[in-house]
Amino acid sequence: MPVCKLSAGFCLAATCPPGKKKENYYDTGITGFVLEVRASGGKTYVMRYQDANGRQRQIKIGLFEAITFAQAKAKALRLRSEIELNGNPAADKERKRAIPTYAELAKQHIDHAKTYQKVPENTAAVLNTHIIPRWGKLRLDEITQQDISKWLAEKRQTLSPATVEKLRVTLGRSFELARQWNLPGAEINPVRAVPRFRFDNARERYLSKAEAQRLLAACKASPNPQLWAIVSLLLFTGARRSELLKARWENVSLDQRFWLIPDSKTGKARRVPLSGPAIEVIKGLVQFPGCPWLLPNPDTKLPYNTIKRAWTTARDEAKLPGLRLHDLRHSAASFMANGGVDLFTIGRILGHADHQSTMRYSHLANDTLMAAVETSAAQIGGQG
Repeated sequence: MPVCKLSAGFCLAATCPPGKKKENYYDTGITGFVLEVRASGGKTYVMRYQDANGRQRQIKIGLFEAITFAQAKAKALRLRSEIELNGNPAADKERKRAIPTYAELAKQHIDHAKTYQKVPENTAAVLNTHIIPRWGKLRLDEITQQDISKWLAEKRQTLSPATVEKLRVTLGRSFELARQWNLPGAEINPVRAVPRFRFDNARERYLSKAEAQRLLAACKASPNPQLWAIVSLLLFTGARRSELLKARWENVSLDQRFWLIPDSKTGKARRVPLSGPAIEVIKGLVQFPGCPWLLPNPDTKLPYNTIKRAWTTARDEAKLPGLRLHDLRHSAASFMANGGVDLFTIGRILGHADHQSTMRYSHLANDTLMAAVETSAAQIGGQG
């Protein structure tokens, strides 16, 4: 094991002795600083040391032809100082190499979502469409709070506040999962320090009776033969779109006047009472042989993936711009509230998991109560 004072001149002239595959020249000035010379003529600067467990470790400083001796010596000094302070640069380098890219984490995130989410495709869509294209190639420790904040600010220029918030939450969820799985590079969640952008996402649109009738007339004229029945039942039941589009004949009882939703958004089954008009709509549906779906696409005999085009056309024909299918659920609740139905009952019909979701209709119920007391006062007459 040759020991010598390494210098630029020495390293340039150093060779591998005949008959040997490799020779190591150890510097007398910096402990562990070595010039490795191979029989092929290649040379590499390395640092060798023992870690805290007594294991021999080595970290490559650089190829002789790629860096100067002064650069190699400076790095050797930095590594030696780190080692003396109980550092382990070789292990740190191995750990760095083991840190996954965000794309690798995102794949695990999607696989995990499939184990418990009812519609994991939604999570996959957010990740594949927005997050992976921006962060996929970076390793987890390269993603910073500052860069995330800047990215979200840019996204707010083209996306809705609710969508941007979904990006923030989904990216944060990725890092939380990585931390739970003890993935290297995820010790700190950079999203946690990114503040939530405050916005008012309450968008409550309620149809009047005239608007509802206008909408149903437009749906009746739609080329989509199922649109009128879909919109009618959404208004009559207050069900969610996904619940209705996946409804099965076997879960509908016209005799007992209920529709069973076996797997709702809250994870609990519920029975939706069917009014007389709702029953008439269902009686008018075409029941295709061997098809279990209540409102299938007549061409495929499968549930609709989307009715967006037909819905948009009918909505515009009815002069109701901006109306969403989900607003039919709000409208059903508003008709019930204005009809004097109490909030507890409305919540039960809509399948709300807690009363807070139903409280948005409290002002409608208050209007009904106010009308009731005004009617009562009118009957009594003024006193004077």
